[in-house]
Amino acid sequence: MLVVAAALVRSDGRVLLHRRALDSLHGGLWEFPGGKVSDGETPEIALVRELSEELDIAVQESDLTPVGFASGQIEGTSRPGSLVILLYTCARWQGEPRCVEGTDIGWFDRATLGRQDMPPLDYPLARQLKALLAS
Repeated sequence: MLVVAAALVRSDGRVLLHRRALDSLHGGLWEFPGGKVSDGETPEIALVRELSEELDIAVQESDLTPVGFASGQIEGTSRPGSLVILLYTCARWQGEPRCVEGTDIGWFDRATLGRQDMPPLDYPLARQLKALLAS
């Protein structure tokens, strides 16, 4: 399964994380917003769609920059398989992000990024992003 995620980065360097709905897999954990890539979508198109659905913001494909990826086994489902998450950064968007899906959003600085309770594959994504932001 291919999933895309975004690290929205404000001008002050803070990064947006999204808190999963309590009744979902990994409910209540913080993650980078995003979701599954549907058939016929490129990862960038899927991420633009997901950010609109989850945060009510508009993002241009050209404003998405690939950062890294994480992979592992799909957890909590009856179907076996692997999961690959592609992480992009985005520093430009239209609208003010708000929590449409899930329970909350928050802005975190580089020093605290990855200290939140997160799904397992979000930790390596946070490390990759922190390394990028430090350079």
